[in-house]
Amino acid sequence: MIAGSILRQRLAALLEPSAQGIMEVLVIGAGLAGVTSAWYLAQAGCKVTVVDRQPGPGLETSFANGGQISVSHPEPWANPSAPATVLRWLGRKDAPLLFRFRADAAQWRWAAAFLRECLPGRAARNTAAIANLASYSRRELQALRTSTGIEYEAGEGGILHLFENPREFAHVPGKLKVLEDFGIRGRILDPDQTIALEPALTSLRPRLAGALHGMDDETGNAHLFCKALTEKAREAGVRFVFDSAVQAFDMVRGRITGVRVLDSAYRAGVLQADTFVVAAGSYSPQLVQPLGEKLPIYPVKGYSITVPILDLARAPRLSLTDEARRVVCSRLGDRLRVAGTAELNGYDLSPNPARSAAVVAWLEDHLPGVADVARAEHWCGLRPATPSNVPLIGHTRIDNLFLNTGHGTLGWTLACGSGRAIADIMTGQTPEPAFPFRSLK
Repeated sequence: MIAGSILRQRLAALLEPSAQGIMEVLVIGAGLAGVTSAWYLAQAGCKVTVVDRQPGPGLETSFANGGQISVSHPEPWANPSAPATVLRWLGRKDAPLLFRFRADAAQWRWAAAFLRECLPGRAARNTAAIANLASYSRRELQALRTSTGIEYEAGEGGILHLFENPREFAHVPGKLKVLEDFGIRGRILDPDQTIALEPALTSLRPRLAGALHGMDDETGNAHLFCKALTEKAREAGVRFVFDSAVQAFDMVRGRITGVRVLDSAYRAGVLQADTFVVAAGSYSPQLVQPLGEKLPIYPVKGYSITVPILDLARAPRLSLTDEARRVVCSRLGDRLRVAGTAELNGYDLSPNPARSAAVVAWLEDHLPGVADVARAEHWCGLRPATPSNVPLIGHTRIDNLFLNTGHGTLGWTLACGSGRAIADIMTGQTPEPAFPFRSLK
């Protein structure tokens, strides 16, 4: 059954027949979506294995994201104002959203679908879906934190959405009304109230129009969360196979029976299970395309820097979002994580100095002297974005293959809710949030 004697010894324990009445699940991907899926499936009584090509959990998209659990930002990128905004940014190397046009049919299809999702009715529907799942996900994260004692540099002060343009700030009451309709708490602050709440922004006072304080938001180190929850999951019986890339699915009579993997030493093997979850982020479409499943996901490259704080007393206590520049800043222990920009350039992971420089410039401009920019750790990663910003959670055309992917910039925000929901779906339960979960086709 296993090709390669060394890998046979390594994986033999994973290929035991299913115990009677216990569903064996193989989760592909050990980022936020994969690890939370595994956790909740194990809590539901499943026998779970997680496979990932990296040497540990949370080493790709989940590694150095902005750190925000942003319940107060359910509005998708695809909204009625987006087309004009994108056109205004065209030609700017440091634009918050950068299209690098390629001879790539998938990119053009995604862009066309994105424009369609900007229609008012579609944007409103997608906002409701994201808001419902985000609020549910935060409750699940809080419950998980309470029950496990898991630590990941969490902060619960909320997020300050900053506005420097008075015309943009004039729309904030409407945004707050939308949030309140979904039960999400927020408050509008004038410049003086903003500085009183977050003194680190004092130098910004002359040009600050005001802020929206998302009071239900949190922050945290997503990579630390993945590592910590992996250990909790191991204690609960979940098995992890790292350094093993999925090559293909084995099919018998329309059902998947196993996954062929290749480890870092090029040894081949097969992992078997009853059901399978694809939580492989931007690479999910490539995995399932040979099975006839076409996923509307395109990789959107984001950038971040992680910098040591020079003066803890002057550093921001709350997480910050610059609404105009699409930059976020979160305090993670004694460091700041500043992230932003979106670049559509296929699966190209080569860093763009202009994009990183824009993030550094934002930090120096908005929080001068607070952090040691010379020691910044630079990172970029691919976010798995759907045109609507609504993730793909639920069934596929193959009755024992499920999806938990396509979370875009909201992977941390929606992680626990998505993981709990896919576990409910796979074990025959009805997920709690009002959300367009995928049904069996």
